[in-house]
Amino acid sequence: MAEEASEGSRIWRIVLDVLKPHDPSLPEFAEKLGAMEGVEGVDVALLEIDKETETLKITVDGELDYSKIRSKIEEWGGVVHSVDEVVVGQKSIR
Repeated sequence: MAEEASEGSRIWRIVLDVLKPHDPSLPEFAEKLGAMEGVEGVDVALLEIDKETETLKITVDGELDYSKIRSKIEEWGGVVHSVDEVVVGQKSIR
């Protein structure tokens, strides 16, 4: 069984590889992520586009809840392919 994170430990940054449909548009998708509670900044880069989907590299900064972020991405039609980077601690190392 995995140990739970200590109360003082927080996710400050998470980098995700995401596949999403063309709708919502990239700006709308980024704005929705940026409006989430605890999110201070979002960087969304388009890596690949095909007929029906877009592959994105998403960097999110703030006091983050990964499960809520993943749930919202899925609600908007996306799929998290991988978590490529995570910064955790009592303070940011920015």
